[in-house]
Amino acid sequence: MARSKGITWALVLIVMTVAVIGCGKQQVLFNGTTFSGWTAHVDEQGVDPWSIWSIEDGVIHCKGKPNGYIRTVDVYTDFKLHLEWRWVEEPTNSGVLLRANGPDKVWPRCIEAQLKAGDAGDFVLIGHPGATVNGVRYQDDNQMYITIPGMHEGLEKIPGRWNTYDIECVGDTITVYVNNRFINQATRVTDLKGWICLQSEGSPIEFRDIVVTRLE
Repeated sequence: MARSKGITWALVLIVMTVAVIGCGKQQVLFNGTTFSGWTAHVDEQGVDPWSIWSIEDGVIHCKGKPNGYIRTVDVYTDFKLHLEWRWVEEPTNSGVLLRANGPDKVWPRCIEAQLKAGDAGDFVLIGHPGATVNGVRYQDDNQMYITIPGMHEGLEKIPGRWNTYDIECVGDTITVYVNNRFINQATRVTDLKGWICLQSEGSPIEFRDIVVTRLE
């Protein structure tokens, strides 16, 4: 009988611990009508960065050219991010930049969760951050971009259909899921806080249902 009580209390403690870890402050990053909480950037002189981005029927539309991004005004450390994306025409390239930091420029220092067609879920180290994936260390101060493939390919849906991205940044670990399938995980990442960015990099792409849950 005493053993049963011990097991019961252990289970209660486990459930309570999971509940505490799972709790966080949820924030809708896109309210469906405005870009409140976001700022935009392009490097090209004379180009209004907001000319690339628009909202229609509760969806963010990005023209894809020129290269640039919108980013959160707020800085995030530990968080879970959920968003949906779809290609409007021919799929090309885009990405979700995690913990981006430093000066605003088209390729800020960050770890990118790739949205390039066929490669969603890959990591791209931009601007010399470091990360370990499957026991291999990736960091090179002489290499501006380092691509780290995900575990699966072919998880993306055809143009016009919505895909889901679920990304967890907890301490020095980043985990990504595409359409509810685990696809990549980086550990020992060097950059632990920064902005969240959505890229303009190729052809028209749309985003919706962007929600972040702070875990710190």
